[in-house]
Amino acid sequence: MTAQIGIIGGSGLYSMPGFTAQQEVKLETPWGAPSDAYVAGELSGKKVAFLARHGRGHRISPSELNFRANIHGFKQLGVERILSLSAVGSLKEEHKPLDFVIPDQFFDRTRGRVSTFFGEGLVAHVSFADPVCAEVAFVMHNACRKAGVNSKLGGTYLCMEGPAFSTKAESNVYRSWGMDIIGMTNLQEAKLAREAEICYATAAMVTDYDCWHPEHDAVTVADIIANLTKNAENAAKVVAAAVASMPPDRGCKCGSALAHALITDRKAIPEETKKRLGLLVGKYL
Repeated sequence: MTAQIGIIGGSGLYSMPGFTAQQEVKLETPWGAPSDAYVAGELSGKKVAFLARHGRGHRISPSELNFRANIHGFKQLGVERILSLSAVGSLKEEHKPLDFVIPDQFFDRTRGRVSTFFGEGLVAHVSFADPVCAEVAFVMHNACRKAGVNSKLGGTYLCMEGPAFSTKAESNVYRSWGMDIIGMTNLQEAKLAREAEICYATAAMVTDYDCWHPEHDAVTVADIIANLTKNAENAAKVVAAAVASMPPDRGCKCGSALAHALITDRKAIPEETKKRLGLLVGKYL
């Protein structure tokens, strides 16, 4: 089973209109098991694979996610582009609940998470100045417009550790830094996708304003769940439109991100490390 496009999201996407010939694919990777089985099928005439980031039933917290296995599993399926969907809080008045933000930058506030495939005898330093594939981000932004979803192209996603949300002091500091949205998952996905030479972009779906907002305390769990449900419906439309309009060939540099990144003398790389990283670096060794 192979796929051209990978989609990371929640359970609301499996029943999206037009997603046909579905088949579950359970994979093992050199880094263990992904969050769940991949659901492979066809959408808009293209082969796609879905992965529930937190597992079906939302069983895995952000800090527990096996990011390496999730991204490597997509690589094993032949995926060249990943569309990520995630719920976020807004750090600016202009990003309203139910809006989608397509960030072009990330800021890392996580602690101790593994966000690289490399190490243990093979050192690689990829360029991450522009952490999102501009081509895929543009396609997702246009897909939002086609689906009637208000979206902004560009902005900074602050990735926090969690699982608790921010204090007001933290939220106000992030606002003073000019951050746009806040979430708990996308930074590691973006880094690993770059190392795997997979294009990556995310549609960050605003559920509510973060705790800085004066009306935050009036927001109920029911309000947030209603927004999550509506966002899931919109996400299905956006994904379908993005997949349909994705150009067949990549014109970006994501597919050669490792070309000048491998620092280690080839003769010094341990055989076990070469084997584990073969899918990623074999063509360069």
